[in-house]
Amino acid sequence: MREIILDTETTGLNPNEGHKVIEIAAIEIIDFLPSGKTFHKYINPERDVPQQSTDIHGLTIDFLSDKKIFRKIADEFLEFVSDSPIIAHNVDFDIGFLNYELSNCEKDRLTNKTIDTVAIAREKFPGQSVSLDALCKRYNISIAAREKHSAILDTELLSKVYIELLDKKEPTLDLNIDAKIFENDTEFDVSKFKNRELPMRLSKEEEELHKDFVETLGPKAIWKKINSN
Repeated sequence: MREIILDTETTGLNPNEGHKVIEIAAIEIIDFLPSGKTFHKYINPERDVPQQSTDIHGLTIDFLSDKKIFRKIADEFLEFVSDSPIIAHNVDFDIGFLNYELSNCEKDRLTNKTIDTVAIAREKFPGQSVSLDALCKRYNISIAAREKHSAILDTELLSKVYIELLDKKEPTLDLNIDAKIFENDTEFDVSKFKNRELPMRLSKEEEELHKDFVETLGPKAIWKKINSN
């Protein structure tokens, strides 16, 4: 299943007041894991960036003035997103701005299914803070690099938070786990480790060493179940 984690930075809070998108970041996740494919653009808003907005994200018109305008990156953005579900923290804000920009340059508006991580978090933690910072702290996700809002950094953090919110973390690979747990093959879903279309990162030598290591494990070892499927 393909999904897109999305975030934007803008010159203000309301596109109907002339505010514009100045940064877009999107991360592709497949079966709840980042695939490594990303989309990231800074955008020239063709207007000023108010100081109160710069105080939040650090982006200035001097930095953005030589970047492409939205119209020039719209097709590339739409191609990346395609028809995949879009996940964002307060998703209506991001989609509202993007559809305003798309309409202004006579492009198709986004009609993708949307998933709001704010709504998920509020349901899971009623009455508690559900800011991205608060959720990262709750799940022990480092925010050391987050001095200001940044669309690309925030999408990376949100991808981790989203997986935590849905309890979709990978099972821990404990090679010493009691083999009785896996006597019934249906109790461990090895499909979680298959068909991700991720590039091979091992050299041929490393691959052979791994195979030799797996052979030293018992008949109920997780890696043998993965390799046999």
